[in-house]
Amino acid sequence: MKRFLTDHQIASLVEAIQSAESLSTGEICVHIDSTTDDKIAEAAFEVFKELCKDKTAEKNAVLFHVNFEQKYLTIIGDTGIHEKVHQSFWDHLHDYITSEFAKGHFYQALKSAILETGKELKKHFPANGKNHNELPDEITFS
Repeated sequence: MKRFLTDHQIASLVEAIQSAESLSTGEICVHIDSTTDDKIAEAAFEVFKELCKDKTAEKNAVLFHVNFEQKYLTIIGDTGIHEKVHQSFWDHLHDYITSEFAKGHFYQALKSAILETGKELKKHFPANGKNHNELPDEITFS
């Protein structure tokens, strides 16, 4: 893990999550998976179900599931955000992140994606003074 993100960068990503979430009622989760199982897509959805699915009032949680070792990234949005945001947004974000990962820019790619997701959440789920944190902001690991 240390070769991809430092402890300081992880703390900074948590701050980025908090900043991005302050713009809306949406929630952003980041999970770093270090398993070597070849069923990584299924694992990503299981993490989504455990951490995010149906855990927000507006069903507007987003999960970034990353496995650096397997060079795998998936972005999963709950039904509320998925209904509002076109697939092209997620495709563009995925392409940006993976191209930056290929250059070794792991921290900056994740931070930019988190902040961009926050802007998109704000468009569809503005806080309007009712922004209580429904999910923990820390980055999870397995």
